[in-house]
Formats: sequence, structure tokens, C-alpha cells
Amino acid sequence: MIQPIEILPILLAGILDTLLGDPAWIPHPIVYFGKAIAKLEKLLNKGKRRLLKGALMTLFLSLGTFVFFYLLMYASHLIHPYLEAGLICLFLFYGVANKTLIKEGKEVFKILDSEGLDAGRKQLSRIVGRDTSPLNEQQIRTAVLETMSENLSDGVVAPLFYFAIAGIPGIMTYKMINTHDSMIGYKNDRFLHFGRFAAKLDDVVNYIPARITALLIALCNFSIRSLIFIFKFGKKHASPNAGFPEAALAGVLNCRFGGPNTYHGKLLNKPFIGNNHKILNYQDFKTTARTNNAVFALSLATIIGINTFLS
Repeated sequence: MIQPIEILPILLAGILDTLLGDPAWIPHPIVYFGKAIAKLEKLLNKGKRRLLKGALMTLFLSLGTFVFFYLLMYASHLIHPYLEAGLICLFLFYGVANKTLIKEGKEVFKILDSEGLDAGRKQLSRIVGRDTSPLNEQQIRTAVLETMSENLSDGVVAPLFYFAIAGIPGIMTYKMINTHDSMIGYKNDRFLHFGRFAAKLDDVVNYIPARITALLIALCNFSIRSLIFIFKFGKKHASPNAGFPEAALAGVLNCRFGGPNTYHGKLLNKPFIGNNHKILNYQDFKTTARTNNAVFALSLATIIGINTFLS
């Protein structure tokens, strides 16, 4: 059930993300999540029963995150409402990544156009897990837009979804689960067993948010074609979730995503999402950035509206 939350901290968090993104000079809890995962992974990911040990680590850190932030927010509520509101604003700001997502995508387009193919490949490698060395300009632009649509779910809608359900403990626990997936949720020799539970748990927690994201993309663009693409192509992806926002954006842009790509040295023949093999350009990035901003704003407005209604 959605908990009543003060409106002002939510608005301020949205404004802070829009203005600042994730500045490197501010300590970020996700960095510490990553350090905890890396330390325990190094300790546990060896010998027998790696699947069990990986599952226990994921559950321990995820449940520990929920308990820690529940107690923190409970204590702040007892101390002073302003302290509680300040922490809501701070950790909601930490939990969403709309500005950074758009900034990173824009940087790839900019460097590709100004510095050439090799520089574009290198810049893209900062934000995707695939091998960027064989990609041409069209494939680089496609990868950027795919990533922006997929991470609109992981970095914006899903965190806000769990914030609406369980407040700051909810959003921070989601970020811990998502960080697990991004660090150990790979099907390679090192993480095939140890990271399997983390990858499956991430699939479960993103199931509803990914579909909400797809619908919001279509709604914010008033695009019937986007809705058609969601139902036609949403399931044509190795991930049970990523295909839905990708299909929605492909429908908005009337382009084609997917296709063969190399991940960690292995070629994956992913199906195509969409039919129109058009050449993508900076205008398509601008449409995607505008869409991400609109979905972010609409998500915040929905949370505020629901909480106003329940108050």
C-alpha cells in the first residue's frame, strides 16, 4: 500500500536530479552498495555451493538494506519531521538517475559526431555491457537509445515504483538488488551460478515497472504505434523485461532495435524489435531525452497525486 508522504521532499528530489544528476563530488550510497557486494563476492564466490552462497549474499544485503533504512527513517521521524523530510529528499535524489542517463547518452552522440567512430565506441563502453569494438555508427546510436529506454525503467520508474510502495526503505532495497544484478548477474564462468539468484530476483522486481515504463513511453508521446510495438515486440528479448520499454521507444521513433550483439566475448543473435531499419540521428536522441523527462515528471506527479488523494 502506498504510504502518505510529504509532497515537498518529492518535488525537491526531482528538481535536484534534473539540475545535478549524480555529481561525482557527492558520496553516493550505490558506491557503498557496490563495495559491499564486491567484498563479499570475493570472499564467497569460490568452492562448492556457489548458487546457494550467491543467493544468501543477495538476500542478506537486500534485507539488511531494508532494515537499515527502515530504522533510519523511523528514528528520523521520532527526532523531527524536518529531518525525516530531508532524508526523504536526499535518498530519493540518490535513488533516481534520469539526468545522468540523458547526459551519458548525449555524450556518446556528441563524441561520435565530433571525434569519430573509435571515440564513440569507447564512450559507449561506459554505459553498456556489450563489446563495442565491432559496432558501426548506426549500431552505436541504436545501443544508446536502447540503453536509455531500458534504464528509464531501472533508473527512474522502478525506483519510484518501490518508493511509492515502501518509501525510502523500498527504493534503497531496489537499488541494492539492481546493483547486485549489474555486478554479478552475468552468464559467464565466474557468475553463472553465484549470480543466478541475483539476476532472477532483479527480473522479478522489474517485471511490473518495465511494463509500466513501456506504457508511460507510449502515453507521453500519444503514440498508438508505440502501443502496437509493445504488444508485438515486447517479448522478443532475452530479458523478460527489457524488451517492453525498448519496443515502446522503437514504436515512438519508428525504428528497429535489437539484432546480433557480442556480450563478454559471446555473440548473441537477439531478435529485432521493430521493422523499419532507418538511420538514427541526433533528433532521435532529442525525442528520447524528451520522452525520458516526460516519463520522469509524470511518475513523480502520479506519486504526488496518489498521496494527496490518500492524505
